[in-house]
Amino acid sequence: MVSAGALSVPALSPIYCRAARARGSGERIKMYEGVNASEGIGIGTVVVAAEPDLSFEPHAVEDTAAEKARYQAALDAFCAKTQAQADRMKITVGENEAEIMSGHIMLAQDPGMTDGITTAIDGGTCAEQALVETSTMFENMFLSMDDEMFRLRAADIADIRTGILAELLGREVVDLSVLPAGSIVVVHDLTPSMTATIDKENVVGVVTEVGGRTSHSAIICRALEIPAVLSVSNACGALHGGMVAIVDGINGHVISEPDEQQLADYQERAAAFAAEKAALEAFRGKPTVTADGEKKVLACNIGNPEDAKGAVDHDAEAIGLFRSEFLFMDATSLPTEDEQFEAYRKAAVTLKGAPVIIRTLDVGGDKEIPYMNLQKEDNPFMGYRAVRYCLDNPDEYKVQLRALLRASAFGDIKIMVPLVTCVEEIRSVKALVEECKEELRAEGYKFNENIEVGIMMETAAAANIPDLLAKESAFFSIGTNDLTGYTMASDRGNDKVAYLYSWYYPAVLRAIKNIIQAGVKEGIMVGMCGEAAADPLLTPLLISWGMEEFSVSAPSVLRTRKVISQWTKADADALEAKVMQLETAEEVKAALTEAAR
Repeated sequence: MVSAGALSVPALSPIYCRAARARGSGERIKMYEGVNASEGIGIGTVVVAAEPDLSFEPHAVEDTAAEKARYQAALDAFCAKTQAQADRMKITVGENEAEIMSGHIMLAQDPGMTDGITTAIDGGTCAEQALVETSTMFENMFLSMDDEMFRLRAADIADIRTGILAELLGREVVDLSVLPAGSIVVVHDLTPSMTATIDKENVVGVVTEVGGRTSHSAIICRALEIPAVLSVSNACGALHGGMVAIVDGINGHVISEPDEQQLADYQERAAAFAAEKAALEAFRGKPTVTADGEKKVLACNIGNPEDAKGAVDHDAEAIGLFRSEFLFMDATSLPTEDEQFEAYRKAAVTLKGAPVIIRTLDVGGDKEIPYMNLQKEDNPFMGYRAVRYCLDNPDEYKVQLRALLRASAFGDIKIMVPLVTCVEEIRSVKALVEECKEELRAEGYKFNENIEVGIMMETAAAANIPDLLAKESAFFSIGTNDLTGYTMASDRGNDKVAYLYSWYYPAVLRAIKNIIQAGVKEGIMVGMCGEAAADPLLTPLLISWGMEEFSVSAPSVLRTRKVISQWTKADADALEAKVMQLETAEEVKAALTEAAR
């Protein structure tokens, strides 16, 4: 997306930019790499958003009542501004994205947060220091968690701290609503509150020093259709206000001060991207079928019931993964059966009878939800989590299972069990489901007597016994994020071993193949809800092996449908036969790239 006048140098406010540095005669054009968080190509003028100075001198207070009142006034002001941002986002971005800001209000007013702050003030700590210490404790708690979706809450906490601290100190936070046309925003971290102020008519690109594809800033940029490249090292130092730059959100590149040839090249790419995007609309409302007419199911991954509407709006045919843990994470105590029931019912009603696969509580030693009193573990990846925690706490687990069963009276809800490693686990869950059915019958509740209970296939153990698990399961859904990590013994968050985190390695591909073929042989539905489901390079292999359901992010629905439509089973089989003979991830990716359509 290239805006008119994008190449002109706007008049910039001092808060946003540093003085542009003239390019010396010997200086070469520079390209910086990052994460391709939001697709598209933006060509414009750099604006560096400087964060406000929120430094303060900690001091003791004697009038604690007055200090608590001062904090409450700052909190009220922050919540009022955040609500205004949410209201604006409902109009400019969408209701689902506006929920992010509404969530900030809930977090800021959470009793765990406010009680910690007021207790510190009662002890004589000033409001600023009480806020920093308490919020940092919660931030570190979320940062320690393995699940990337939970780690998003750490960024939320930091954003909330900045907003309230600015109110306490009387400082102005970054406002991106007053930028000139053709601006490329460069900032250390584009927080949700910053993003909420963006005028998408004037911003043609975003570059940050931190963040990934699942961060809230990335989610909102995709919703706004603003090209974004995140995690560009030292972006705020390397890129200067006033310079022309290109944001390549397709490949994750940022080019500073391009020459005429590069400008012309990227303008052509931008036009081609826009044309491709427009062409994808031809797939809206169409069935998801291969080139030879084999029907597939195109589903969406969601984190809360509100996301279900976004999935439908993007033309998804089902929900392939509903992460129920967010109901627990956003609460201060275990959600009641009725609270859970209402959330699941809402998603089911929104899908109007289409399948909704809901993953049961995926929480554990790496996700320290305070009220669960979980112990810190040395190796949470392999610790007390997910189905292990649930089966060890059957009374808590049955609350969720009862809620899911009750909600099944309102739509096609399916139950998915995470982190299964052995037959005993799925059998135990199914036994608890039967107990819940007996209780609900006695209490007069209606539910789907034939509700399906399936497995999230995401462990190396499960990949080695898919034939045994298929006999106990109504369906499989492959979680490629964890499956890749467990298979390759690689933590994707560890830069030193991140190169091993790739589903192109033959070990991961063979694991996926084993799972799909075992499910197909047993006659059960096999889907995929990990990031790999939206990888167009992998699509022909998944077609060849017989995978039925592709569950992707909402913006990926139409593109995935298009890619599926380009392959026949015979063509996919031919490519699969070639690829599965290769020995390295590099060879695999190269072959798939060459064959891409």
